Amino acid sequence: MQCVFYIKSLMVWGNQKHSPSDLVYSQWLPSSTSNSSFTAAIILLLGLFTANLDITGAESVGVCYGMLGNNLPSAWEVIELYKSRNIRRMRLYDPNPAALQALRGSNIEVMLGVPNSDLQNLANPSNAQSWVQRNVVSYWPSVRFRYIAVGNEVSPVNGGTAWLAQFVLPALVNVFNAVRSAGLHNDIKVSIAIDMTLIGNSYPPSAGAFRGDVRSYLDPIIGHLAWASTPLLANIYPYFSHAGNPRDISLPYALFTSPSPVAWDQGRGYQNLFDAMLDALYSALENAGQPSLGVVVSESGWPSAGGFATSVENAQTYLSKLIGHVQGGTPKRPGRAIETYLFALFDENQKEPELEKHFGLFSPNKQPKYPLSFGGGRILDVSAEYNATISLKSDM
Repeated sequence: MQCVFYIKSLMVWGNQKHSPSDLVYSQWLPSSTSNSSFTAAIILLLGLFTANLDITGAESVGVCYGMLGNNLPSAWEVIELYKSRNIRRMRLYDPNPAALQALRGSNIEVMLGVPNSDLQNLANPSNAQSWVQRNVVSYWPSVRFRYIAVGNEVSPVNGGTAWLAQFVLPALVNVFNAVRSAGLHNDIKVSIAIDMTLIGNSYPPSAGAFRGDVRSYLDPIIGHLAWASTPLLANIYPYFSHAGNPRDISLPYALFTSPSPVAWDQGRGYQNLFDAMLDALYSALENAGQPSLGVVVSESGWPSAGGFATSVENAQTYLSKLIGHVQGGTPKRPGRAIETYLFALFDENQKEPELEKHFGLFSPNKQPKYPLSFGGGRILDVSAEYNATISLKSDM
């Protein structure tokens, strides 16, 4: 018995998910086939369809693995946790040898961080070559590096990191050149992670612009990223915007629960703050002369305790809504999945202030704090199991 089906747009073209009504029964060969076989094949095909949507639905979401706790599980246990929960991407803040060793063969894609404390050292080309050889090349390809984040939230106007700003561009270029000399520049993109304090104007989103006093720092960096076809990494937290201005920024707007658009801008309706913040960043890049530069959201989360508007319920709502939301893009750039990393894997008891200890998706005992889904499901080999063939037909 051979069964032929056609599925319209089974893959999520343009991130527009199609309903099972798009599954079209075409023909049976031969025509004399039992109803039970037909039913079995339909169930299997729908299972394939559902599994595909499930996997696609969370494939652009990773989780940040921080280690500032004295009660956290071993790196090997962490990698097993990622795999068991179908978390396919990780942000790692430094080249921790135990974590990198545990990642070998895991098939987890990794955003590897260059700690701020290493920036001055990597402003020297020779040191950057050694760093890349030691922490990247020696693990490749059994560790699937996706990005290298050269520094995190360095700002020339932030008193704590201002002195490091002078080293970011040379370190970025040196690490990029080291990756290129190893022949890995098409596989591993080298970027920096910023926070939203570099934005001087964010409302309306179409008027987004960087602060004037950071342009001399940032413009050469984003120019290099555009030349290297590498996205900018950005840590985006609607929580802090709401907590800092709850009168003008409502909790439903920050939590993706507003029933209708809260703001309109050039005909675009904004129903959540995350979209407004990201579109303001896109506009800032346009206004800085880099309209084609992409953005990866390298951190986003909501604390479950320790501050204003913190609760388990709010954190669960934000995280679950975010996972589903980022597949569809923003009003300014619709139909493009937003690669996003949730902050963070665990509650970390050595962070300060108190609020920072409660961003974890899991408790240190590896128990989930919230029922979040990262996709999953096995792609069934229908051909092997039921001697059926599947034909995929796209509307594109």
